[in-house]
Amino acid sequence: MTVQHDVVAVILKDHRTMEDLLRRMRSVESDRAKALEQFSALLIAHGEAEEAKVYGALKRFKDVDNEEVEHGAEEHAEGNAALLALLEVSEVGSDRWDERLEDLVKAVSHHIDEEERTILNGARENVPDERRAELGAAFLQERERQLAADCGRVDHVRAVVKG
Repeated sequence: MTVQHDVVAVILKDHRTMEDLLRRMRSVESDRAKALEQFSALLIAHGEAEEAKVYGALKRFKDVDNEEVEHGAEEHAEGNAALLALLEVSEVGSDRWDERLEDLVKAVSHHIDEEERTILNGARENVPDERRAELGAAFLQERERQLAADCGRVDHVRAVVKG
């Protein structure tokens, strides 16, 4: 199995990219609006791909905690709602924007930490390498499909949040 297709490695790479984008959104020296645009697209594409291609498949493995997988989807909804709240603030860098950014940072950081300790460790220990590679390829394909559809647009994020 190549690391580039291992679903765990692919998800971890996205997590590190998200953390970097969150740091850029916090920095007054960065193009915060551009970082938000990139973050929005990645967060939505990543979450939608996990739920469509990974979470359901992981539930089939007896030693992967189904409750944690379901909780991961709930945390996606919380992160998406926090993202929408930030996207709806018109002035980047305003006090309100910074407050909403911190809400987003908390929601996403909590989810990343929990997912890495529970779901991804369960996948490492219990999912065969070949299946992890298949899931990684499916995840990447769905994530790219989402990104190509401009999934980070505020109207799309709103539709995802509203269900």
